[in-house]
Amino acid sequence: MAYIPTIGLEVHVQLNTQTKIFCNCKTSFGDPPNTNVCPICLALPGALPVFNEKVLHKAVEAAIALNCKVHPYSRFDRKNYFYPDLPKAYQITQFEFPYCTEGYIEINKSETEQKKITITRIHMEEDAGKLIHSEDSAILESYVDLNRAGTPLIEIVSDPVIDNADEAVLYLDKLKSILQYINVSDCNMEEGSLRVDANVSIRPEGTDKLGTRAEIKNVNSFKAVKAAIEYEIKRQTELLESGKKIVQETRLWNATYGQTESMRSKEEAHDYRYFPDPDLVTIHLLDSKLKELRENLPELAHQKQKRFVEEYGIPLYDAALLTASRKTSEFFENVIEHGAPAKKASNWIMSEMMAISSEKVCDLNDIFSPQYLAELIKQIESGAISGKIAKEVFQDMVESGKSPVQIIKDKGLIQIVDLSEIEKYVLEVIEENQDSVESFKNGKDRAFGHLVGQVMKKSKGKANPELVNKLLKEKIVV
Repeated sequence: MAYIPTIGLEVHVQLNTQTKIFCNCKTSFGDPPNTNVCPICLALPGALPVFNEKVLHKAVEAAIALNCKVHPYSRFDRKNYFYPDLPKAYQITQFEFPYCTEGYIEINKSETEQKKITITRIHMEEDAGKLIHSEDSAILESYVDLNRAGTPLIEIVSDPVIDNADEAVLYLDKLKSILQYINVSDCNMEEGSLRVDANVSIRPEGTDKLGTRAEIKNVNSFKAVKAAIEYEIKRQTELLESGKKIVQETRLWNATYGQTESMRSKEEAHDYRYFPDPDLVTIHLLDSKLKELRENLPELAHQKQKRFVEEYGIPLYDAALLTASRKTSEFFENVIEHGAPAKKASNWIMSEMMAISSEKVCDLNDIFSPQYLAELIKQIESGAISGKIAKEVFQDMVESGKSPVQIIKDKGLIQIVDLSEIEKYVLEVIEENQDSVESFKNGKDRAFGHLVGQVMKKSKGKANPELVNKLLKEKIVV
């Protein structure tokens, strides 16, 4: 029997506010354990939470960017469970009245096929702390770090409309891009700023009733999400084909063995005994504030990609690559603003600049300024230097931080365009390479390339290549 997979994703995103959701403790990553804590996030008796307004603003910006319906009223609830890194024994979250619902993301499955992945809801909540387990297998100890307790999160819950692991990754890629573009989160999975829970079920082909789902918890990379979903589909299929039942449960992804493993039976909503938090009032988002946040939202990647194609006339491939990162897209536009042609700017960024960025693991602006790249391109366009010399100048720019104009001046790299000077080199090369001259006359084009190379060598790469080609052909024909 054929089975159809159904996948829904729950994505926890840490908002990049400076302080926590209900207190003034820092949210910085990597500080010594239990140093960014206070009576509120330690849940000491009598400590009362105070809602951070900036959390609401960033959460609403994410909702707008994800095409959600933002509600004027929402409420915090208590989700009760017991765990060592949750000192209150409950998590402040939103259950019955989340701040937004009914959103969507469009993914490109191919150049011609799009799919809308709908979002059930997004709600705000606080993060729990972190358990650090002993690396010594002989010592069964765990340590609690509460620095992360109270860190502001939004949980983005998709509808179960994703058909396979590839679609899941496309959805996550698009979601991450949007959240980074609007600067509500850095989405750094290594630091826990973005964590994914995948709900996976399968059903027999021909039926609409969803199968029993398993939740794969806290998967920490998109590669792992894809592998975990594919493994879980295979596991569930084998269970049904062998006549066994699928149990609703929470599972963990074991990257070492490439498999999901049972963690606990899956809780239902009533197991958490949700009830309204009595210490926090209902949130009322004013229409004027919603309008302000909507109007101030930056241009998103897919909007920018379309504009780049229409406004700058660059290929869709270029536009997609340049808009994958907001900083890269801004660098590209800055280069154009400083006078460089769009396609030439695109070529240099996609090749040389991105190669250096990848090698050094840095942003383009950390290599050198957009103005410097524009100056380099203009030097080529004006004929002051050749493309070959430009590569040399580029490397010097990376290493020294000097402007291209300064490097060209200091090294005497200005291109030779004086016909009499180039002619001198051409005549010398013809005299010294008679065999290649005869080969070219006999129709061997590679011989002509050799002659051009010899002229460029004599001129130390500074002769204008077009003039070299022109003069060589004239002299050889004569």
